[in-house]
Amino acid sequence: MTDQRRTDVGRRRFIRLTGGSALGALAVGGNATAASADILAAPTPSPSPGIPMSQVLSLPRTPAPTTTLGPAPEQITGGTITPPNRRIPYTGGTVDPQTAADDVPTTLPFEFATADYTIVDVPEELRPWRNRPVAKGDTGAYVDAQGVRMFYNDPDVFINGDGKLYDQPVTQIQYGLGCLASYRTTGDTWFLTRAKAHAQRQIDRRVETRGAWYFPYPFNYTHGEHGGLVYTAPWYSGMAQGEAISLFIQLAQLPDTDVSAEERTQYLAAADGAFASLLRAYDAKPWVVNKDSAGYFWIQEYPIDAPGTSDYTFNGMIFALFGVWDYYQHTRNELALKLWDGGLTTIANYYPRLRNTRWLSFYCNTHRIAPLSYHHHHLDLFMQLQWFSGHYTFARDMDQLLDDYPYPDLVSTDLPSGGTVAFAAGTYTLYQYATTATGAYDPAKDDTQTATQQVTFTRDTSAPATMRRRIHGRGVYYRISAGAYAGWWVGENYTTAFLRGQWWTKTYLPARTLTFPANTPVDVYKYGTDGAVGTTKTVQWDHASNAPFDQRATINGRNMLRISAGTLTGYWVWHNNVTTDGL
Repeated sequence: MTDQRRTDVGRRRFIRLTGGSALGALAVGGNATAASADILAAPTPSPSPGIPMSQVLSLPRTPAPTTTLGPAPEQITGGTITPPNRRIPYTGGTVDPQTAADDVPTTLPFEFATADYTIVDVPEELRPWRNRPVAKGDTGAYVDAQGVRMFYNDPDVFINGDGKLYDQPVTQIQYGLGCLASYRTTGDTWFLTRAKAHAQRQIDRRVETRGAWYFPYPFNYTHGEHGGLVYTAPWYSGMAQGEAISLFIQLAQLPDTDVSAEERTQYLAAADGAFASLLRAYDAKPWVVNKDSAGYFWIQEYPIDAPGTSDYTFNGMIFALFGVWDYYQHTRNELALKLWDGGLTTIANYYPRLRNTRWLSFYCNTHRIAPLSYHHHHLDLFMQLQWFSGHYTFARDMDQLLDDYPYPDLVSTDLPSGGTVAFAAGTYTLYQYATTATGAYDPAKDDTQTATQQVTFTRDTSAPATMRRRIHGRGVYYRISAGAYAGWWVGENYTTAFLRGQWWTKTYLPARTLTFPANTPVDVYKYGTDGAVGTTKTVQWDHASNAPFDQRATINGRNMLRISAGTLTGYWVWHNNVTTDGL
């Protein structure tokens, strides 16, 4: 804060905001409606005498906030593939749209637990798969003559590799959806052609049975780490069934300039056929949905007979539910809404089984396996569940998962050298842990502490860092990447050692509600960029007051919430100083 600004604030002593203006705009939801608020005169001090406010209130260049998501997980990583022992019963042939529509069941497959979760619309760019574009070209991929991506069972990589190409429905469907995402933003028809080719592959190699369409896996598959995952071709995945609905519906929704009337009719018939598979109970084969012993509805990524021995995989079910969301948005089919309600009720109920407090989340409900590769997929999926349902519970879950194990890498295309850690003057303990060469977690070494040292800085200073992550069994630490202490870790502390800038911004849709406590001074911040220093205010209400917030981000080492309406629009508040969602 400049000397002139301090003088001006001191002269005013304080500003009183009346309930009819600022507070009337600020209060949303709940029953707390404040009558007045004070902006106090005393300027907020630096968090530490050794770190100037110019660093606390200004943000260096960091990765720009984005809702674009990374590639979806590879479904069969870690498994073993062998050739099929029997013929795959492809239906093939011409699609009869009337038959597909007539075969869609008109009742649920069984009763299951629900909690009145709804489907809400979102801006086009946030709808399922819109934010997972793919790059043009086939570098590093195996592609057949029709331009369809295949799984190559490489004998130089896999023990049982037979050197053959196999269809892998989830990979193909996800790539088709990624091509659609890229086509929407680029207009390049290469992507549209590829999206259609991947949809056509599923149509051509469908299996019609039980009045539904199923998309077979034409290889045997086992997974040693997940006990019980042993499949003989053909087998089927609820994840593929749900994602196929998204691909067919999204193609059918393209304008007449992109799809012909005949293509649109075929895509809608395919969506109907795939949706019907989610309404066929587990009393006959094939099946991909079941009710567990507690009465909860599941779409099984890896369905196994008997159903109680399945994996109950979290990410696969959520991806499949996005297909249900797409289907309902296009058809308004009430059964789709009921499946959505049941699915979200299941996810909300079993979230405590997914969460692994202060560490990586668990992959499935059956096995207590917490792989590095899936935790941040769970973050993205729970964020999308909040968007598509409008319910704050999934945003709160995402917040917890992000705090349990933050995104570790600070290096990006925008910031090839990573970030900068600010240090106040003082004495610090630095640590070395047994990790990979880059500082990533190595399960075999488990972050064992190998060395410590104490260092003293006589003035504020800084150091580059390439990683910020939770050390197993400890807090969040930064890995210094250059200088005398390269390779050493230091614990995160807002008042003394923190990563400068705004990182890992998450958007809430709809906005959530935070509550300022009554009669308690709370600091709010507006940060400067491009070298400018921002501002801070200390606010206080005479009783609890609500405000909407639409983003969270880690800013200068603290989890901050951005107020999105009212007098404090654009200001950030530390999440520990308020409560959220009335809890």
